[in-house]
Amino acid sequence: MTLRKGEKMTISIQEHMAIDVCPGPIKPIKQISDYFPRFPRGLPAAVGRSGTLRSAVSQPSVSPAEAPREEDEDVDQLFGAYGTTPAEQPAKCQAPEEVVDPEGYESDDCTTLGTLDFSLLYDQENNALHCTINKAKLPKLDYKKGLKPMDHNGLADPYVKLHLLPGASKANKLRTKTLRNTLNPTWNETLTYYGITDEDMIRKTLRISVCDEDKFRHNEFIGETRIPLKKLKPNQTKNFNICLEKQLPIDKTEDKSLEERGRILISLKYSSQKQALLVGIIRCAHLAAMDANGYSDPYVKTYLKPDEDKKSKHKTAVKKKTLNPEFNEEFCYEIKHGDLAKKTLEVTVWDYDIGKSNDFIGGVVLGINAKGERLKHWFDCLKNKDKKIERWHTLTNELPGAVLSD
Repeated sequence: MTLRKGEKMTISIQEHMAIDVCPGPIKPIKQISDYFPRFPRGLPAAVGRSGTLRSAVSQPSVSPAEAPREEDEDVDQLFGAYGTTPAEQPAKCQAPEEVVDPEGYESDDCTTLGTLDFSLLYDQENNALHCTINKAKLPKLDYKKGLKPMDHNGLADPYVKLHLLPGASKANKLRTKTLRNTLNPTWNETLTYYGITDEDMIRKTLRISVCDEDKFRHNEFIGETRIPLKKLKPNQTKNFNICLEKQLPIDKTEDKSLEERGRILISLKYSSQKQALLVGIIRCAHLAAMDANGYSDPYVKTYLKPDEDKKSKHKTAVKKKTLNPEFNEEFCYEIKHGDLAKKTLEVTVWDYDIGKSNDFIGGVVLGINAKGERLKHWFDCLKNKDKKIERWHTLTNELPGAVLSD
């Protein structure tokens, strides 16, 4: 290359970056990425999961022993003209908290499936678990708020389904309403499990699934989360905002819950004024499904035994197609208070069928010869006159001996 008289030699940027003009040992060639700011926390997941780019971004480009040189100033000024001011140059003065931390990325499930906002409350006095489903949304990395699009129009028809584990009965499943064509569903809907005991709170887990309803195909699974109920404190609302996960398998041992026939809420009161025992059948929960449609048509019968005159039978109305019926009916048995110690109350739940025998769902026996909560409930009734006492009881699949058929 020939130079005219008075003309200075110029070096291109490429030559400047490829040649180290300082004498001494050979130093690493400067990378062009050294002159650009690093990616901030929260770059797209596809970029963050790329091993090459992540390593290039997360590793320091200048070793601590390498000090800035005067020869680099003209290059810094040149690149500053393209949008990087000296204060923004991270190659030499990058703050540690701005460096991308591989552990700081959200999980793939979180970025793909979205998040769910909900709250749980265990009402210990009324043995009820209240689940308030608030809203759902996509994570920030998708730059759109809402659920993962499931339909061809880019939207979804989301609903939330609850399932108590272990518990394979359809009665354990509750669901919200479906919101149409939205990626930002807000339900603000409370679903309640009745008959939940302190024992359930220790051993059960609540599975919460978000699904997309489809009229012409099977509903599509979006994501789920599971909350062990032992994390909840009685009578205290706990709020959650959790990333949805991929569908997890259900342990086969949970099928043992099929043996459970359901629960019934009974009230007992001895009225001094009426000289009678008042038996209230309030509601049932998680009844076993007896019909092909996955439901039952339940009703309840009560007997006060021994019943020599066979006049103690009472029956509630039939509730169609439900596994969580609410009856709120009360029956009166005229009897002296002193005679109750010799009596036994038999409560049975049946599935009504037209044209064939009704199916036995489950029963419970209260009396002096009972055990556990059944005995305690009967004893508390005898001890506290004119006081209504309510208790939940687990139904057994053993038909009381005196009740041979419906």
